[in-house]
Amino acid sequence: MSDLSQAPALSLAPYLWSLVLSFGALLFSIILLYIARFSARLEFKDLGSLRSMFDRFPAWGKRVSWAQQNSFEAFTIHAPAALLAVVAVLSGQALPVISVVVAWAHPVLRVAYICAYLFNVPIARSVAWFLGLLCSGILYGVGLGALM
Repeated sequence: MSDLSQAPALSLAPYLWSLVLSFGALLFSIILLYIARFSARLEFKDLGSLRSMFDRFPAWGKRVSWAQQNSFEAFTIHAPAALLAVVAVLSGQALPVISVVVAWAHPVLRVAYICAYLFNVPIARSVAWFLGLLCSGILYGVGLGALM
């Protein structure tokens, strides 16, 4: 009986970890943004309008700011896809292996995207962005297909 009760939990794990790690990638981008703000000499008066200090950022700080903004967008796209997979598994549907692969790949690609933005590698950044978006799209397709 204990093996049966653990089976759904084990099949949920990749999607829940994908959510957690994707959120971790978002936090990583926020931490880098605050490092950029402090390197631009964040002052107490700046707290009233943090975006106004953007012009004082070093070049890498501006790229980190853009990566952080995109990280919010990517998380709001990926989180519902991962939750859709969770709902599909909870409803008793067996998802294909590709769904686990893309669930794990998304947060890895997001960290690669942020690093490529930070180090100004546009081709790697674009590839990581596209593949991360593709992972979310595949997860939506698999989740919706399983529930229909």
